[in-house]
Amino acid sequence: MAVLIVACPCALGLATPTSIMVGIGRGAEEGILIRSGEALEQTRGLTTVVLDKTGTITLGQPMVKEVVLQPHAPHAAPWDRQKILQIAASAEQGTEHPVGQAIVQAARAAGLTLRSFDHFAAVPGHGIRAVVDGQPVRVGNLRLMEAEGLKAQDFLGEAERLSDAGMTPMFVSVGGAVIGVIAVADGVKLGAREAVSGMKSMGLEVVMLTGDNQRVAAAVAKEVGITKVLAEILPEGKSVAVKRLQGEGKHVAMVGDGINDAPASSQADVGIALGAGTDVAIEAADITLIGNDLRKVVVAIRLSQATMRNIKQNLFWASIYNVVLIPAAAVGWLNPVLAAAAMGLSSVSVVGNALRLRRSKFAA
Repeated sequence: MAVLIVACPCALGLATPTSIMVGIGRGAEEGILIRSGEALEQTRGLTTVVLDKTGTITLGQPMVKEVVLQPHAPHAAPWDRQKILQIAASAEQGTEHPVGQAIVQAARAAGLTLRSFDHFAAVPGHGIRAVVDGQPVRVGNLRLMEAEGLKAQDFLGEAERLSDAGMTPMFVSVGGAVIGVIAVADGVKLGAREAVSGMKSMGLEVVMLTGDNQRVAAAVAKEVGITKVLAEILPEGKSVAVKRLQGEGKHVAMVGDGINDAPASSQADVGIALGAGTDVAIEAADITLIGNDLRKVVVAIRLSQATMRNIKQNLFWASIYNVVLIPAAAVGWLNPVLAAAAMGLSSVSVVGNALRLRRSKFAA
């Protein structure tokens, strides 16, 4: 190897960086921003791709689909669907979560006047707490209700029905009593199923990771063709879930778009962020996909595989001339003019081979 490096430093020096430079440039043309050559190399060795649900597989634009009243409420009960939506939206005014924003938008679209609120607090992975018109209000999942000591048994049947239909049930409590459930649904992105199919065709394991309940997660996963689901994972548990997969000997990519996905993205062998996501997610990622098209994950993996093949080809062409001709030159069989031509040809062949990546197709 030392002899080859001394004999053909230009060709061997060009073999790897030229391919990586062309590969990163080709990725930029496809709307894929690759932070480093190491990230490009790591992507080739992936065995598992973990996809966040909200905003990655789904559109990240949830909408209120249904408001459920208490099944056995007395006739004089003060709550109807409009009032439940109004007080839930009033409490959610301080949230940045897409589900909470969907409730606020639904109330405003219905022409409801939102009330003043204070003492707002977000409970990551559970929901929110607030005080509206002097009454404590809780809006969140069943775990929040249980943590607050609130009884939601009357709504469990309806919550299961909504979850089986792919909707997220958000329980609403006022003054210590659960008064209803707001069902929020988020559509699956165009191309998500094709992206999952493309990953599977490359022999990759695809896992969906979400804080949503098991029933909702299973419904969405089935729609896009994912069979392995890790549901009801709290934000701080996402990186632990990725670490557990790595502990099984898997090389993991984490694809997400939210603040909650950043720790998991940093933990993964390769972090991939959607360009339409948060700045924190993009900063933590090794690869950023411009836009929201999940199929670009497939393109990025294929590009990495093609680039690594190209590097190996370059190393072959950088060495083969010298492996053959150095012994010939040593015994006096090689004309110096031919030796000079061979040295130039080795460098030209490396650069020419690397440039072939620019004409390659990587569509999902």
